[in-house]
Amino acid sequence: MVIENINDVMDEMGILAKIAAKRFAQTSEQQKNLAIRLISESLQKNSKVILEANKKDIDNAKKKNIATSMLDRLLLNKERIYSMAKSLDEIIKIKDPINLILEDWERPNGLRIQRISVPLGVIGIIYESRPNVTADAAALCIKSGNSVILRGGSESFESNKIIHACLSQALIDADLDPNIVQFVPTKDRDAVGYMLASMHRYLDVIVPRGGKSLVKRVQDEARIPVIGHLEGICHVYVHKSAKLNISKEVILNSKMRRTGICGAAETILIDRDVAPIFLKELIDNLIDAGCEVRGDEEVRGYSKTVIPSNDADWSTEYLDAIISCKIVNDVSEAIEHIENFGSGHTDSIIAEDSLAVTTFIKNVDSAIVMHNTSTQFADGGEFGMGAEIGIATGRIHARGPVGAMQLTSYKYVVHGNGQIRS
Repeated sequence: MVIENINDVMDEMGILAKIAAKRFAQTSEQQKNLAIRLISESLQKNSKVILEANKKDIDNAKKKNIATSMLDRLLLNKERIYSMAKSLDEIIKIKDPINLILEDWERPNGLRIQRISVPLGVIGIIYESRPNVTADAAALCIKSGNSVILRGGSESFESNKIIHACLSQALIDADLDPNIVQFVPTKDRDAVGYMLASMHRYLDVIVPRGGKSLVKRVQDEARIPVIGHLEGICHVYVHKSAKLNISKEVILNSKMRRTGICGAAETILIDRDVAPIFLKELIDNLIDAGCEVRGDEEVRGYSKTVIPSNDADWSTEYLDAIISCKIVNDVSEAIEHIENFGSGHTDSIIAEDSLAVTTFIKNVDSAIVMHNTSTQFADGGEFGMGAEIGIATGRIHARGPVGAMQLTSYKYVVHGNGQIRS
């Protein structure tokens, strides 16, 4: 779609979103849940049309020789559409995050003070590849009483457009303003620039979800608060006390379940004491599963199939069937490596020694720290949030999975009976 004046279109969307947000903020839980349920039903009912649109996106992506991992993110099938719909059903089950009394206390002068959750307002979400984000993000914003402007990636434009049409009709059927969820109707990258630099009058927060270049651009150019992460350089550290059968299964799942997600492990750290009895078998298992293993000279001493690593490998988010491997002396060296090369996303320790586990958990400053489990559980749905917009690695406002509750702010309400301040 060619738009002559993107600025005017974006401003109009902003105005409509602001109006919709004000009306929507106090909508009942029942009506919000009805809208989300109707969206879920619409996605399943219109799966054939959605798959036809997705095929256009896939065909265009193949012509551009997009990486296999990116194609996997882009692909929809009946199972994934069903999964999208079911994730919305889970969002319905979440307790309404709006108008909750978060704190309630009384002062000596008789004033009663409450902190109460409220919507953020208007959220701008800029994302790439995954069409499911269109439905997840919209449903989370609806649940949390926010209006949203969605700007999906050009590679998933046709899929997103049809999914948004399902969303709009569901909102109308629920007797709600369809401008609660708007979709930027152009692939033009200027729309992103305008959202970041010139829509601070309308947008209260920007949430980027995509690759390093997109998130960096958002963080560099935005004149609006940003919730997001740069990349997911996730580690699994095998301590000398680890059960090796658990270690093998956790590492294989952390890397190979889905290699293109931000919670996929990118580096394995192996305790030197356990390497002689475990590392060769682990490398063989990874290679048998189709994963390329990169390592330094010490790691390569355990298997000739290991590809020599370089300094860049330790700070690379592969998003592919590639993993780097390093031997460390102890938990302190593992923590130091994660501090130097990690991205603050998700890191896991495999260990039975309680002191090592406590040391790791206290000292690894990531949004999500795990023990004896796969990094692929770094997901709002797996945390019981229904779904997520992304994993935030910053320290302001939200950290970790950004679900409905993380898309709220709060206000203070003060009740008195005539008190005046001296």
